Amino acid sequence: MITSGLMKHRRGKLSFPIIIIIVCVLVFIAMLHAERLSFISSKSIFKFKTCPRKNTKPQSILAGDDKRVEEEYVLNASWIDDRFEFDSKECNVGNGKWVFNHSIKPLYTDTTCPYIDRQFSCVKNGRTDSDYHHWEWQPKDCTLPRFNPELALRKIQGKRLLFVGDSLQRNQWESFVCLVEWIIPEKHKSMKLGPIHSIFNLKEYNASIEFYWAPYIVESNTDINIIGDTRKRIIKVDAIMDRAKNWSGVDIIVFNTYVWWMSGLRIKSLWGSFGNGYEGYEEFDTPIAYKLALKTWANWVDSTINPNKTRVFFTTMSPTHTRSEDWGNKKDTRCFNEREPVKKKKHWGSGSDKRIMSIVAKVVKKMKVPVTFINITQISEYRIDAHSSVYTENGGKLLTEEERVYPQNADCIHWCLPGVPDTWNQIFLAML
Repeated sequence: MITSGLMKHRRGKLSFPIIIIIVCVLVFIAMLHAERLSFISSKSIFKFKTCPRKNTKPQSILAGDDKRVEEEYVLNASWIDDRFEFDSKECNVGNGKWVFNHSIKPLYTDTTCPYIDRQFSCVKNGRTDSDYHHWEWQPKDCTLPRFNPELALRKIQGKRLLFVGDSLQRNQWESFVCLVEWIIPEKHKSMKLGPIHSIFNLKEYNASIEFYWAPYIVESNTDINIIGDTRKRIIKVDAIMDRAKNWSGVDIIVFNTYVWWMSGLRIKSLWGSFGNGYEGYEEFDTPIAYKLALKTWANWVDSTINPNKTRVFFTTMSPTHTRSEDWGNKKDTRCFNEREPVKKKKHWGSGSDKRIMSIVAKVVKKMKVPVTFINITQISEYRIDAHSSVYTENGGKLLTEEERVYPQNADCIHWCLPGVPDTWNQIFLAML
């Protein structure tokens, strides 16, 4: 009977006040639990360090064996991006990957921008694939801001921006011009093209974006009247003033010299005047001649440039992709018909000479005037798909349909515009 009475009592209805008390206690416990979770979250997930690790997973998932759970975590972790904002002193921009994003579209085309050389006008020259336009460079540790033409124009307002170098530097110059010119009314801009010095004027901004042809930076016998036979080229490794006198008064100057040195031959180098003829030159291995020339440039910068008035940049070497074995294609087709970047991490081919890179770093390190590197080499190494290839000209003539079927006719040095040089300028603008 006692048991029966107890059972009846437990099955009885709870009084209303007791229900209210139970509900309040449960709500209070839930609030405490939520507050604790919020506190933990604010401490451990959302408070990022200066140089955080990207997409750090909780220990329980890292240690777990359930692959499905891990994949689910990754899929649902799109809200996590612990890359810090771009800082040229903190971010290794060369450490990252190309990510395909079809929603990204170039700010210009080779039909809308009238300043692109035919050498770089791939679409106009017949290239029909467009995937190479939609690859976005993403550094591992930082977010690289998109190129903002309005911001670029504000940063160069009242200034002269000068690119000095070879045809690859012209590639970058034309890219920069095309990235900004489309937002400027026709009456407020003008272009003056010259064989050596070209100037794009932005009247509304009292600014100019200029290019100066100096393939070796120092002087040579092939600067103005180009000598096709590389064996007859002689570089005056100790002379720069005939060219450099045109670089005075510039506010931002971007240098580059690399591909003209890579003839595969010993470099004929000369001291003194060309007026004495070709006698007296010495032949040096490329790194030695390059170092002598770069020291001449460094001495000019240190003795001439006022770092309070002029910022100096140096674009690292643009890789060539003339040896398809470098990325596993044994057909010896150069960059011909390539449609995707190299996927191998830290891919480095034979078209980039690390000896030259080391020389530049060592010479710049000893300079008094600060020089900022625009580090484009590693990111460009992957882009075997984005060269002018057979959609270009040779000897001033556009390749014919018949000539385009031969891989040996592919230009695997220069880049299509729009294309990879736009990313170079994206990095450059972030550094300004």
